[in-house]
Amino acid sequence: MALFHSVSVIWGKAERAYYRVLSSVISVPSAPSRTVHRHTMSPPWADSYSAIVFYCLVGFNLLGRILSSSVHARDFDYQQQPVILPLYISPMNSTHQRVLDRDHRLRHLQNLGKPHSSNARMRLHDDLLTNGYYTTRLWIGTPPQEFALIVDTGSTVTYVPCSNCVECGNHQDPRFQPELSSTYQPVKCNVDCNCDDNGVQCTYERRYAEMSTSSGVLAEDIMSFGKESELVPQRAVFGCETMETGDLYTQRADGIMGLGRGTLSVMDQLVEKRVISNSFSLCYGGMDVGGGAMVLGGISSPPGMVFTHSDPSRSPYYNIELKEIHVAGKPLKLNPSTFDGKYGAILDSGTTYAYFPEKAYYAFKDAIMKKISFLKQIGGPDPNFKDICFSGAGRDVTELSKVFPEVDMVFANGQKISLSPENYLFRHTKVSGAYCLGVFKNGNDQTTLLGGIIVRNTLVTYDRENTTIGFWKTNCSELWKNLHYLSPAPPPAPPPAPLPSYGQNTSKEVPPPGSPSVPFLSGEFQVGVITFNMMLHVNKSSVKLNITELAEFIANELEVNVSQVHVLNFTLGETEFFIRWAIFPADPAGYISNTTAMDIISRLKEHDLQLPEKFGSYQLVELNVEPPLKKTWMEQHFWSMMTIGVAVTLVVGLAAVSTWLIWRYRRRELSSYEPVGVVGPEQELQPL
Repeated sequence: MALFHSVSVIWGKAERAYYRVLSSVISVPSAPSRTVHRHTMSPPWADSYSAIVFYCLVGFNLLGRILSSSVHARDFDYQQQPVILPLYISPMNSTHQRVLDRDHRLRHLQNLGKPHSSNARMRLHDDLLTNGYYTTRLWIGTPPQEFALIVDTGSTVTYVPCSNCVECGNHQDPRFQPELSSTYQPVKCNVDCNCDDNGVQCTYERRYAEMSTSSGVLAEDIMSFGKESELVPQRAVFGCETMETGDLYTQRADGIMGLGRGTLSVMDQLVEKRVISNSFSLCYGGMDVGGGAMVLGGISSPPGMVFTHSDPSRSPYYNIELKEIHVAGKPLKLNPSTFDGKYGAILDSGTTYAYFPEKAYYAFKDAIMKKISFLKQIGGPDPNFKDICFSGAGRDVTELSKVFPEVDMVFANGQKISLSPENYLFRHTKVSGAYCLGVFKNGNDQTTLLGGIIVRNTLVTYDRENTTIGFWKTNCSELWKNLHYLSPAPPPAPPPAPLPSYGQNTSKEVPPPGSPSVPFLSGEFQVGVITFNMMLHVNKSSVKLNITELAEFIANELEVNVSQVHVLNFTLGETEFFIRWAIFPADPAGYISNTTAMDIISRLKEHDLQLPEKFGSYQLVELNVEPPLKKTWMEQHFWSMMTIGVAVTLVVGLAAVSTWLIWRYRRRELSSYEPVGVVGPEQELQPL
C-alpha cells in the first residue's frame, strides 16, 4: 500500500557451407574447313536461342547447387546441444489440473547466498499504469488458499480479508477461511500486542497517508511461496482483516505483503527462523510490460550494481543517501541537504509515483521541460489531477530516450544510477504518443518518496544485513536473459498438503519430492524449437483424430500462432495416438524469446493444456528444447549470392550470345561460295 498518496490511473556453426560447383567444360571445335556444301552442320550452341538457354541453365545450375548446399547444411546443425526437459508422467485415463498459479513462469533463480539459506523466488504481476501496484501470489493455510498481495516495502504486516469481514471489498480471490485450514491458530492476547474487546486475540491496525485503513486480528498459519521457490512452507503470523476502508476497500488485489522492518514483517519472521539470509530483491517490469520478479533471501550482486547506504536507525523505512539529481548531465541547483529532510529519501514499492520536496520538484520539472520545449504540453488524462503531459513523443517506448533527457541519481558515495524516461514518465491513457510526468510535489513534507516508477526495469537488492541497497538496470520482465548467473536450483519441497483442484478437467496430484524440474534458460541460450511427445488415450476406437483441429487447440492453449505448431510424426493405435509436436519460432524470427519459451515449457510441464473431452486424456512424456538452427555462411550471404548468381547468369548468357554472333559472322566470311552456274567476272591471265 502506498505510504503516501499515489495517483491511480486505470488503463490500461558459424559453419562455412562447403559446396561444389559443377564445371561444364565446353569443347568448341575449331572452325570447320571451307566447304562447297550448300548447308553446314552447326554445333548445338550455334543457334542463338539454344545458346541463351544453355548458358542460363549453367548459371542456374550453379545457383541451385549453392542454395541446395545451404539447405542441407541446416539439417541438425546447431550451436549447442539441446536441453532435455523430462516431464512428470500423469496417470492414464485422467485429465490434468490447471495449477493454482498459471502465471508463475519465472523458474529457479540460483541461490548464491549463504549455503545454509534458501530463497523464495516469486513472480510479480500487474503494472503501475493499470493497477498502480505490483502483486505476488502467496498461499496461506492447509490446504493452501491463494491470494494476490501488493508487494509493499513500506508496510510491516501481511494481511488478507477474513471470511467474517463485513466491511471488506470485493477482491481478486475468495476471502481467507480459517475454518478450512487445519493449521490455523489465532495469536492469543499477550503483553506485546493490542487485544480485541474480549481480551482473547491479538489485533493490528494500519493507517495510510491516503486515508485508507486496515484492521483485524493476528493469526498464525502455513505460508507457501509458490513452486518456483526452494524455500519450504513456513509458519508465520499474518493479519486476518475484519475491516478495510479507502483504496484498500476498492482495489482488486486481496491485501498487502509487508516487507518493511518490523516484527510482523514476513522478512523479519523468515530471517528469525534462519531459513533465508537477511536480504531480498525486487525487479519491476517496464512500461507497457509490467510483471517482474521478487527473491526473498540473498543473491550474488551482478557486476555493475550500484550501492548506497541505508540507515535502519533513522526510520523503519528503506532510505537511501540521495545527494544530487542530474538532468541531461547537469545537476539541479539544489542544496545537497534537500533530499535529506525528515525521513530522507525513501524507497517504497507500494507507492506508484515519485514525490519530491517542493524545491526539488520545481527544479526537476523545469529542467525536464527545458529539454523538451519542442513538444506540445497538454492536459492530463484525469481532470481531478493537474498532470504535466506532453504529446508528439511517439508510442515506441524504446525511442523515448531520443526525446526525453536522461536523469541520474547521485548518492553520497559518488556512485550514481541512470534513469531512463520510463522511470519518471507514465503513458497518457487518452492521447496516443503522449506522456506525463510521474514526479509530483510532496506537499509540505520534506521527505523524498521514491515509488515503483523510479525502479522500473531495475533490480533493487535490499541488503538489510549490510545496511545497503543496490541498483542494477536490467529487463525485469525477462530477468533470466540478463542475469548470466542464473542456473537450475534444487527442486522445492512439497507443500504441507495437496493443492486444491478447481473445475473440470483439472485433476492432478502435486509432483513428489525430488521430481525433476525445468532448467532455467539463461541469456546465453536461445530457443530455436521446442519439441514434445504427446500420448492421447481415447475411449472409443471409432474416434477419428483431427490433427489440424488438435493443433489449433494446442496453439490456443500455448498462446502461439497455429503456423508455429507442427506435427513431426505420429503413430496410430486402436485407442492410443502417439504424436511428436514441435513449436517453431514465429516468422521472421529465428528463435523463440526466453519469455515465451519459459511460458510454453511451464504450461507443458505442468500439464496445463485444456483440450476438449473428445480428444480424451493425454500424457506428456518428454520435452526437448533445441537452440536455433545456426546460419551457414551461405545463409548469411543469401541475397548477395543471389545477386551474384543472377549477374553471373546474365553475363554468361550475354557472353554466349556475343561469342555466337562473332563466330557466325566469321564463319560466313570464311565459308562464302558462289552457286553453281553463276557467271562470274572474267579474270585476266597474268603474264609469266
